[in-house]
Amino acid sequence: MKTLIVIPAFNEAENLKQLLPELKQKANEILIVNDFSSDDTAQIAHSMGVSCLTLPDQLGAWGATQTGIRYALSRGYDQVITMDADGQHLPEELITLYNHKTQDSHVIIGTFPQRLSYLKKMAWRFFKILTQIKIQDLTSGFRLYDKQAMTILAGKEASLLDYQDVGVLLLLLRSGLTIEEVPVKMEHRNDGKSRVFSSWLVVMKYMIQTTTLCLANFGVKKST
Repeated sequence: MKTLIVIPAFNEAENLKQLLPELKQKANEILIVNDFSSDDTAQIAHSMGVSCLTLPDQLGAWGATQTGIRYALSRGYDQVITMDADGQHLPEELITLYNHKTQDSHVIIGTFPQRLSYLKKMAWRFFKILTQIKIQDLTSGFRLYDKQAMTILAGKEASLLDYQDVGVLLLLLRSGLTIEEVPVKMEHRNDGKSRVFSSWLVVMKYMIQTTTLCLANFGVKKST
């Protein structure tokens, strides 16, 4: 299977310095989607011989990820694995996603619920009750998408989403795709902090948007 590793990155130069050397030992096809960074994110990627797309404006983590998925589809890749640039997702765990993929599964999520803060656990519990999605770690960006999932996520409907978690999962489940989880090891961020939970104002915006999205999707297929 022709696989592309897609990494959205906003001001992640320092983290990429640590991540890319190890990642290149595990994967040959890597794409950094530089989300209009103000640091040396693009320069670091190019200096290490890694392909990099620089966006003309900041789209956010999901917009950058969708750009990478569209790039992969246009170049004939069979599947993509999305990773965070902050060092949480370990290159050594790529093989775990590969090995868990079967013909009956369309999406594999690398899950490590222990990493979640109390605040995040409360938020995810609320959204899981609201949507009945049977997935432990709703926000893990460490995912394998097959071509069918890629095609759905490259579409216009997915472009309306702001985040890569609940909305993406609802869209995939509504399309009849099978989502599976597999336990993986993760680390804390090497540098910086979560942008979704960076302040109470950002958290409030996220909760309102995601709750509205969940309410608008009642009746979708909930099982994985």
